[in-house]
Amino acid sequence: MNNNDILRSIRYTFNLNDTKMIAVFESAGLTTTRAEISNWLKKDDAEEFVQIVDVELATFLNGFINKKRGKKDGPQPEAENELNNNIVFRKLKIALNLKADDVLDLLDLADFRLSSHELSAFFRKEGHKHYRKCKDQILRNFLYGLKLKHRPNETNDAENAENTGGAED
Repeated sequence: MNNNDILRSIRYTFNLNDTKMIAVFESAGLTTTRAEISNWLKKDDAEEFVQIVDVELATFLNGFINKKRGKKDGPQPEAENELNNNIVFRKLKIALNLKADDVLDLLDLADFRLSSHELSAFFRKEGHKHYRKCKDQILRNFLYGLKLKHRPNETNDAENAENTGGAED
């Protein structure tokens, strides 16, 4: 998954408007503008589209942790210069205070089955013998499960409109 897709998904799932997004970035120490956020959220083929870089998404995810869990005392964590799906997955798990069973339930909502052993491998340190890379499909299903849990009516309405060609009866 690309960083912009992840940002769009989180924004939609948690109903974050521009002001809330700016506040999330600022809580992790990055000042952004509405224009920057707007350009990050545009479709990939739009003329004004700008790719959000890893350090900016990492900062947003750190700010999202601060928003959901409160700021830690002492120095704030540094945003990673390079992100992968495992880090994104871990940061979302931390922000939402999810246990393994909660994550598995969210994946189950998205009709994706995973064992607790497979799941724990994503949260191990790279280099650990049981570490496993989180593939796009798993992160995508986790984000979809979050949407189904936090915005069930909107997600179903969007799917129904998609399936009927956008026409409502």
